[in-house]
Parts: sequence; structure tokens; C-alpha cells
Amino acid sequence: MKLGIALGALALAVSSAYATEYQASERAVKLAHDNILIDTHIDVPYRIKNKWDDVSQATEGGDFDYPRAVKGGLNAPFMSIYIPANLEFEGKGKSYQLANQLIDGMEALAHRAPDKFAMAYNTDDIYQQFSNGIMSIAMGMENGSPIEGEMKNLKHFYDRGVRYITLAHSQSNHISDSSYDIRRKWKGLSPFGKELVVEMNKIGMLIDVSHISDDAFYQVMEISKVPVVASHSSLRKYTPGFERNMDDDMLKALAKNGGVIQINFGSSFVTAKAGAWYDKREKAQEAAKGKDTTDFRAAFRAKNPFPFATLDQVLDHIDHVVKLIGIDHVGIGSDYDGVGDSLPVGLKDVSTYPNLVQGLLDRGYSDSDIKKILGGNTLRVWKQAEAYASKFTR
Repeated sequence: MKLGIALGALALAVSSAYATEYQASERAVKLAHDNILIDTHIDVPYRIKNKWDDVSQATEGGDFDYPRAVKGGLNAPFMSIYIPANLEFEGKGKSYQLANQLIDGMEALAHRAPDKFAMAYNTDDIYQQFSNGIMSIAMGMENGSPIEGEMKNLKHFYDRGVRYITLAHSQSNHISDSSYDIRRKWKGLSPFGKELVVEMNKIGMLIDVSHISDDAFYQVMEISKVPVVASHSSLRKYTPGFERNMDDDMLKALAKNGGVIQINFGSSFVTAKAGAWYDKREKAQEAAKGKDTTDFRAAFRAKNPFPFATLDQVLDHIDHVVKLIGIDHVGIGSDYDGVGDSLPVGLKDVSTYPNLVQGLLDRGYSDSDIKKILGGNTLRVWKQAEAYASKFTR
């Protein structure tokens, strides 16, 4: 969900204020820094498309830049090649063009700062660049719209470095129904979407089930021969009625598939109170037709403080996954730079992963368990996708 890309100085001030409330131990910091830490969903590409910023240096806005990422221990972010879900982009060539431009931006970032970043196209790249002290830039495509009904485009984006595709976003597209879209055109996956899942398996492209409808999710489970990811989803247990998150039956199906859910940090994904706040704001805005959207939202927020989730509530999501389906099926998919000023207390930007690690330690997680959550589980799924695809590429 995109609720605003640039946070601005206000959000940074809030971040600084909240940071003092959490103090990660040396052990937590060391765990974050000494292990591969993969966050499967960070929206830097679209953020810097709208307003360019040199994230190889410290930035005044946003949730990600290199110095903060290093402080937090992040060494393998999946940068999101996000394509807006609207008719302007779907099926008209514009989504294909935008996706290529966003990929160009990530390649340019790695080229400008080769001492800091390198593109990662496989798990071997992740390990090698980690050992060399270089931050890997992996890429996932959020919204399969750029495929535009052509299997050749799937291979094109794989060759350009995309390693997972979120089949749909906030509206149904030519591949899949969306969890946000009340129009269920395909009753799950389209005929092309079902063929696409098969081809994604064959070339080693991970399937991302975040955003798609429940019916589409279960159809992916039936078709896919390799584990899938939910790159930035949380749990419906804590947000009843929010189909964008996953319920317990879906988690059990995910475990049977061998996949991983990477927990989204956005407050509306973590707590029902935040989702209710957005609903209240939308209703108030509808009643105030004609007022400037930006001004109205600022005034509404001033009168109705946003109910930020907390780090502990994010940990509750992780706990529930572990208790229900096991430690091997959960990871991190923060949605930094994608959820606006809605991030939890204690997890305001990429410098704060040690706070999450400290919380896991406080709840009794072992070092080996934490390593799985930080990146081990995602690497396992990625390796399995690579191994399956190798059968077809010899």
C-alpha cells in the first residue's frame, strides 16, 4: 500500500524522538551486523523517481539511505520496482517503460557508488558481496503489469535482475485479482496468470503472493512447484477483515508450500486501530468534498493523532507465525519508503533493525532463530527457486 512516499523532516523528527525509547544491546547490534539481513520490500526506486535523492549519502527525508542502512545492519535490500495500479499503466506500454526506468535507477546507484553497492542477481552474489562488505541491491517487481501479457517480458525482466514479482497491486490486472479490488474479474488468477506462475518457476523468478486475492493465493499454491514469498504482508489475526494480510489457513498453506511471509511494518498492517483511522479519515474527506486533499489530511491528522503501532506489536506478528507454522517461514518485509509516516514506534527507518533483534532476544529467540528471520529463510526459498530453475536451463 502506498500512503505517501516522502516522509519529510517531520517524520525524521518523530523518528529521532522515538529512537531514544529503544536501546538495542551490543549483542543485538552484533547479530544485525554480522549476519545477512535481507529486507524484501523497500520502495526507494519510486521514492527517488518522484523526487531524486542520493541515497548513497545521508538524506533528510525517506526511510532509507546508505549510512542509516549500515547502522541498522541492512546488507541485502530488495528494492521495489513499483508500478502504480491504474488504467494509465495497465496494458498500454507505460508500465513496461516505467519498470525499465526504475531498474535503470538502481543500476545507476550501484554504478555511482561501487564501494557501497552492487547489484545482486543470485544467492551467490549475496554471500560474496556480504563477505566483501558491499551492500547488495536485489530487486522485486511490485505489480506484474509490466509483463503486459507477453512471456518474453518475463524473461526480459529476469535478465534485468528482477527476482520476484508481486502478481498484482491495489487493482486487479491481466494476471490476478487484487485483495483491494472488489471486482473479482478472474475469480483468482487469469488464464495467463496461471501460465505465468509455471514460467516463473521455470526461470527462477519467485512468486510474491502479497496483494493478491485469497482465491488467487490458493490457486498459486496449487500451481507453484517451488516455495513462494509474501514479500510484505502481515497477519489478519490482528487486523480482522483486512484481506491484504494473511489468515491462519493461508499461513498453513504457505508452510506446506515451504514459503516465507515477510512481515510488513506499516501500522495499518500491524494493528486494526491504524486501519480504522484511515477509514475514518476517508469518510471525513468524502463529507468535505471540494477541500484540498493535502490540506484536509494535514488538518485531520492534527485533530486526530495517528495511532502508531509499536515494535512489540510487530513482534506479536512474528511470534504468531512461529507458533503456528514454525521458525522457517517468517522474515522481514518492512515496506520502508512505501507506507509514509505510519511506521511503528521503534522501527522508524532502516537504522532500527537492531531494535527488532533486541525484541526477539527479549522474547527468547535464539541466535540461530534470529539469523533465519533476518535473512536465512529468504535465502533458503531463493536457493530452492534457483535449484528448480536449473533443471530447465541446462
